[in-house]
Amino acid sequence: MSAQPDHAPITPYAPAPGAPAELLAQLRASRRASTWVPAFEHQWAAALEESRRTFSLAGLYEVIQDWQGRIAHAPAVDAFVTSGFDDSDAIDLAELRRRRR
Repeated sequence: MSAQPDHAPITPYAPAPGAPAELLAQLRASRRASTWVPAFEHQWAAALEESRRTFSLAGLYEVIQDWQGRIAHAPAVDAFVTSGFDDSDAIDLAELRRRRR
């Protein structure tokens, strides 16, 4: 018989206590601040409410990690957009998922 945890798995690392404030400051300094800041605040509020209900910090950690990834990858996305959107060889993921079923 195997025991299964009855709680959400813990993310690979716990962000620093000041990570949300630092992340919000980075988002506000971004040229995408007008869209990113409200989106982050909405996701953070939802994760905070979930955390209060479940007594788990996993949702908060996921929001921080997701937004840190967006900030880290923004230059690559900008470079792709600047290059002219040559995504002619892209694969429709929805179609690919239907094929695998």
